[in-house]
Amino acid sequence: MPEMNKNGSQGTPPPSTEILHEGPAKLGPRFQEILLLIGQLNYTWTNTESLLIYLIAGLARVDKETAIVIFLTLNTTRARIELVERLSKLAKNPTDRRREILSVTEQLTRQAKLRNKYSHCIYSFDETGTSGSTQLMRIFDAKDDIRYGKIEELDDAEVRKITNCINDIKNTNTTIWRLVREYSYPH
Repeated sequence: MPEMNKNGSQGTPPPSTEILHEGPAKLGPRFQEILLLIGQLNYTWTNTESLLIYLIAGLARVDKETAIVIFLTLNTTRARIELVERLSKLAKNPTDRRREILSVTEQLTRQAKLRNKYSHCIYSFDETGTSGSTQLMRIFDAKDDIRYGKIEELDDAEVRKITNCINDIKNTNTTIWRLVREYSYPH
């Protein structure tokens, strides 16, 4: 019979956090605030991106299960958004519907930039957890050299950007649900 770990689940216990990072065991409020915001940003984004399934179902005139397979087969956000945009541009869709759906995909594309930034960076905090920064894990090709690891402060302005983006994504979510119901798309 498999052993139970200290969390009450079977299998290998999770690694100790002391092994994963150096520094104090408890970091300050800014660290906690940033982790909470990034988690909320990713949750809100993922929940909203999944609503593209219903737009795909309605625009492609397929059932929800088929739309899920299509959605999961496309393994990037950009590909999913492009599919919805292309389906909406088909002549069979009325101009006003096309305009509304393209507005949604435009919003998602804009919101994805900040979400991607915070999903593909390394976070650094001082020993108190009150001052933080991000280091982007992206290469920038210039004419004669490359640059990488752009460092940006996680200041109040950045926290406001993240908070505003979360609210914008929530609004986009509401808009998608309205469109799905208004156009009687499978859901």
